[in-house]
Amino acid sequence: MASIAGGAIVADVRGDGFPVVMVHGLGGTSNTYQPQMAVLANYRVVRPDLPGSGRSPVPFERLSIEWLAEAVISGLDSLGIRRAHVVGHSLGTLVCQRIAAETPDRVASLTLFGALTAPPDAARNGLIERAKKARSEGMEAIADQIIANTLSPSTHAEKPEAVAFVRESVMRQPAEGYAKTCEALSAAQPAEWSRIKAPTLLVTGDADPVAPVSMAQILSERIAGARLCVVERCGHWVTIERAQESNRRLAAFLQQHGS
Repeated sequence: MASIAGGAIVADVRGDGFPVVMVHGLGGTSNTYQPQMAVLANYRVVRPDLPGSGRSPVPFERLSIEWLAEAVISGLDSLGIRRAHVVGHSLGTLVCQRIAAETPDRVASLTLFGALTAPPDAARNGLIERAKKARSEGMEAIADQIIANTLSPSTHAEKPEAVAFVRESVMRQPAEGYAKTCEALSAAQPAEWSRIKAPTLLVTGDADPVAPVSMAQILSERIAGARLCVVERCGHWVTIERAQESNRRLAAFLQQHGS
């Protein structure tokens, strides 16, 4: 693991070749993408834990999607990375969309798993309540809620190891960092999609209740040339629930668009 951006972000940095930057979602860490590492052996893969998540310290600042995007860019600068393939999951897709819209020259391609546009009002209120619960009760009850509500029935029935991974990922979050990240997501606004010029791949589960196919379809219509792939029997944690299909889609897309 490498500490970058003045200690604001702890990241897993591995390999050589053209950079691939992978940004996790709420409740995730760099390990959200561990199943993808085998197909990225020829790349320099940078997997940060966002500030307040996983192994990265909880910042004193109030978090926002814009602040998180700037932190990722600062981390890349500290590694000397000026251009990369950018990959996101869930909240991380909002961070990646912001990076692609605000600094298009830095993004060679954009892959979004379980992509979000912006939370609807009901979800915004729910995230505020979840932040309060994290601070008052800790992460165990939240972890149980996440696995019950975001994974597909097929995953629950056929992949208990995926259920266990997601529960552990959420339970290991620092409660205050998770709460601040919930608040950042609750206030998120859509990126300026017309400014995204990078080739874009959208991969979403057909049973995703957080980022449903209809949300991905909006993005596929608003981001020029975006391609949408729907994964069957899959919930919100696409890279974990359907790792092999995620790997196939990602590897082919990166190979197609080179550096």
